[in-house]
Amino acid sequence: MPKQDTPTTPAYAASGLTAKPLPELAEALKAGDISAEALTLAYIERIQAVDQSGPTLQAVLSLNPDAMAQARALDAKLMAGEPVGLLHGVPILVKDNIETRDQMPTTAGSLALESNFSERDAPLIAALRAEGAIILGKTNLSEWANFRSNTSMSGWSALGGQVRNPHMLDRNPCGSSSGSGVAAAASLAAGTIGTETNGSIICPSTVNGVVGFKPTVGLVSQEYIVPISSSQDTAGPITKTVEGAALMLTAMATGEAKTDYVAALDMQALQGRRIGVLRDAEGDNPHIRALFEDALSEMEKSGATLVDIKGPDMPGEFWSKSYTVLLYEFKATLNAYLATTPNTVTHRTLKDIIAFNTENAVTELALFDQSIFEAAEAKGGLASEDYIAARDFVQSATRENGIDRMLVENNVDALVAPSGPFAPRVDPVNGDVWPDWPGAGSMAAVAGYPHLTVPMGTYRGMPVGISFIGGKDQDAKILSLGYAYEQLSQKRPEPQYYQTAEDLPEISTAMNRH
Repeated sequence: MPKQDTPTTPAYAASGLTAKPLPELAEALKAGDISAEALTLAYIERIQAVDQSGPTLQAVLSLNPDAMAQARALDAKLMAGEPVGLLHGVPILVKDNIETRDQMPTTAGSLALESNFSERDAPLIAALRAEGAIILGKTNLSEWANFRSNTSMSGWSALGGQVRNPHMLDRNPCGSSSGSGVAAAASLAAGTIGTETNGSIICPSTVNGVVGFKPTVGLVSQEYIVPISSSQDTAGPITKTVEGAALMLTAMATGEAKTDYVAALDMQALQGRRIGVLRDAEGDNPHIRALFEDALSEMEKSGATLVDIKGPDMPGEFWSKSYTVLLYEFKATLNAYLATTPNTVTHRTLKDIIAFNTENAVTELALFDQSIFEAAEAKGGLASEDYIAARDFVQSATRENGIDRMLVENNVDALVAPSGPFAPRVDPVNGDVWPDWPGAGSMAAVAGYPHLTVPMGTYRGMPVGISFIGGKDQDAKILSLGYAYEQLSQKRPEPQYYQTAEDLPEISTAMNRH
């Protein structure tokens, strides 16, 4: 617990409407118990108090100037007795690499895209609007979705500065969907949307103590999203609860495998299931391992059979080939995307962006370089034999020789592991310096398979989650298994807004000379 003489928790804790989880808000809005206008205003006021001042989380890059008008229009629709959608009046924050036709640019956090005002909605945004969601604003992110430098700082962008972790403000919020993870944890919206290529939904969710879901690649359209990888990119929901994530996914999914993910949730989903425990992905942190053991014990109590599994030994060239795939796909997909942006965007290729960053090095390259951009620019096109061979190699290693094989050979329904480490400090000197990384998120990311993280506890004020990973298009099953665990464990922590770990009395006492 925080010291009672500090103003942190009383000043910044969510209360009233903003403290409620998405499903409860959605029901109250549809019933007319609360208005979309009142809820939208409550979130705007909270963003002003907690994100723009107070602890200054810097999680929100821009607010939609039309959000209040959209909320009033939805209230009028309900009053007129017209049909309303699944997310009627629910304010959502969207990562700022996803296009919306609102009066907000889509920047990827870069000054080069400050004028990227789109007149189109990404299909996932159009789908959310069709279900009554309000696009409240855009969230800050690791610039270019953390694919600019090998020495980057997660959660930093030239436009938005450094996103702060609300559990401990000097700790890494993780990237690249840092703003979306922080906004969900700090109750700045009913739900948020992140994007992931490799860990960028799961990591900010686990270190901020919320639920994050990376769907099967293709279930949510990638169209009109600033891209990295055509084979790995996907958007996904970040929320306080698994049911909230299922609601959002039901609204935003457009792929052929789409179903009603809320209807598929079952509190008894673990009963009789065989769960594969990735023992070699536990990591070496004893506190994470202890929380993981507690989570496994909860699953056994709910009727699951646990099966210890050793993960595949990745071929020696796996990581280099995986990086090669991303370099090729980034150059090709970014050039294709930039060619479709408005004429106000004058930087139309990756080469142009590299030149812009060099010319604006004082702001854009203030903290780290653009080595990944330069490596990608040196690559050829997607017809290259080098690219095709690398893509097929890494997909085979993670699919038929990875997740698929583990599921079939061990006759298990899903794989579980810790979702990642405890967040280190933000470090502008060394860049990101992460401890030993537990989990198997990269395997799910490269395979393009569903991955859910659910909070499993905290240590010294810092959260960590447990991962549920499944096969292609097993999104509903994975959400349901995670839901059953969540309902039993109830481990989501509320942010305490500590400045540093030394705000904890036991740490302060130990750190100071007696």
